[in-house]
Amino acid sequence: MYSEKVMDHFNNPRNVGEIENASGVGTVGNAKCGDIMRIYLDIDQSGIIKDCKFKTFGCGAAVATSSMATELVKGKTVQQALEVTNKAVMEALDGLPPVKVHCSLLAEEAIHAALWDYAEKNGIVIEGLKKPKKDIHEGEEDGEEY
Repeated sequence: MYSEKVMDHFNNPRNVGEIENASGVGTVGNAKCGDIMRIYLDIDQSGIIKDCKFKTFGCGAAVATSSMATELVKGKTVQQALEVTNKAVMEALDGLPPVKVHCSLLAEEAIHAALWDYAEKNGIVIEGLKKPKKDIHEGEEDGEEY
């Protein structure tokens, strides 16, 4: 059901915790399943993500996608981090079961929320960044699948 990489990131999550005085913090949830993901970014003056940590309340796939997302953005520029999609997170984990794809969406949205917070704190615009959702199902019509 789960790939070895998913199980590894669930059993040995990378970058767990908080960053005090983070450059940006993003929190996203999924009301349908109860998962909540928070990503912390430490971004230097040149726009490089020096550190990234997460705290996630949720299933094993939510923990694994959080862990992988932090690995994918660490050391990247703000613009490169913006380009990390849920598909990239899933590919890096060698896939997720269809019923767990929403966990990778949480990871993408949490990164975007943290970047949004960073941009607001610094009075800057990040090209291509849209205001994040608090819940990944925000704006969906009833019955629509993700």
